Amino acid sequence: MFSGQPQIGAVFPQTELGGDPGAVRLWAQAVTDLGYRYIAVFDHVIGADPQVHAGWDRPYTVDTTFHEILVLFGFIAALTPLELVSSVVILPQRQTVLVAKQAAEIDLLTEGRFRLGVGIGWNAVEFEALGQRFNNRGARFEEQIELMRRLWTEPSLSFEGRYEHVTGAGIRPLPVQRPIPVWIGGSVDVALARAGRLADGWFPQAQPGPALEHAIAVVHGAAADAGRDPDTIGMEGRIQLSAVGLGGVADRERAWHDAGATHVAISTMGAGLATVEDHIGALGTTAEALGLDGRTASSAGANR
Repeated sequence: MFSGQPQIGAVFPQTELGGDPGAVRLWAQAVTDLGYRYIAVFDHVIGADPQVHAGWDRPYTVDTTFHEILVLFGFIAALTPLELVSSVVILPQRQTVLVAKQAAEIDLLTEGRFRLGVGIGWNAVEFEALGQRFNNRGARFEEQIELMRRLWTEPSLSFEGRYEHVTGAGIRPLPVQRPIPVWIGGSVDVALARAGRLADGWFPQAQPGPALEHAIAVVHGAAADAGRDPDTIGMEGRIQLSAVGLGGVADRERAWHDAGATHVAISTMGAGLATVEDHIGALGTTAEALGLDGRTASSAGANR
């Protein structure tokens, strides 16, 4: 189990900053100056209209703002030296080769500071709108990961899978990281086992406690069954300010540390913050509570 100090990141408040590019710039630069080590961003491409989809009770609708995650990373890469993390791209609703190409570009723009977090998704409305089948997403997902890793490491390849087909082709330029780290999100045992078999790291959906202990056991068991060392698989916890409050962040971070997290992301979404300045202020208070050193981040930016 990882015993060092987790890296602390910040979750970009996708749903609460609207479409203002100035707010994106201000937030990214502030997070850098405060001493956070990475920026995590959620992904949704299109929102469902509850007036059309009767009984809709899932998060996010047609009124929820989401910047397109991979385009957004191209913008943020010019603003900060921090690592960028997709948390997560819904991979099976996208074209595999295009995601591999976009990820390689982000990795180049960040000089190798990129983690591609991926998941299978839950929103059938998005799959329909993007022209992909919803009912084969788990099986396709595993094949997509295999193909992407080959695209990031081989100048030319042929791939004949059940869902993916490439004949004598490759992407240029190749990424800095070969391959780019792939992290997997999910909550049910089949997704956790997939992370243990395939992922460089994973995003638990449970908080420290019995549910997290079960998830860790599933991930580590699947890794061992696949001949992998479980201790090489990263784990990124998340702290919702809406759940613990500013006064509870330090205790929750310690709980994640004790659970073996390699990374912990602080999310201000849903905490009742009205402006980008409010989000930055909350992250500033959190940075102070966690002892983050903004000078280190500023120095990293100067040496980029």
